[in-house]
Amino acid sequence: QVQPVESGGGLVQAGGSLRLSCVASGRTFSRHAMGWFRQAPGKEREFVAAINWSGSSTAYADSMKGRFTVSRDDAKNTLYLQMNSLKPEDTAVYYCAADSAYYGTGSYMSYDYDYWGQGTQVTVSS
Repeated sequence: QVQPVESGGGLVQAGGSLRLSCVASGRTFSRHAMGWFRQAPGKEREFVAAINWSGSSTAYADSMKGRFTVSRDDAKNTLYLQMNSLKPEDTAVYYCAADSAYYGTGSYMSYDYDYWGQGTQVTVSS
């Protein structure tokens, strides 16, 4: 099992950048595909990005392509989300999650993830 803990959120102006980190406890981090999701007030949780277990493949929601980059450092048990050109509509709580299975490809669907962090708030001002 892994237990993710996010950090790096904060307040940033539109057009700015933030890098979120997610440190996961446990010995099996390197075997799990990982994902980032977000939830804005009054809205459902939505997919942001995912990376497969080996780091060789990534996927993004259409509105994040070209602006966000997901990466992982298995030596540090850490997942990252680099967010550039931030917009006010990116304001949300961002969650890190670990896939329930080993050696996955990274899913768009939140129900494929069993292990979730507590979230970190990102606020983008206009």
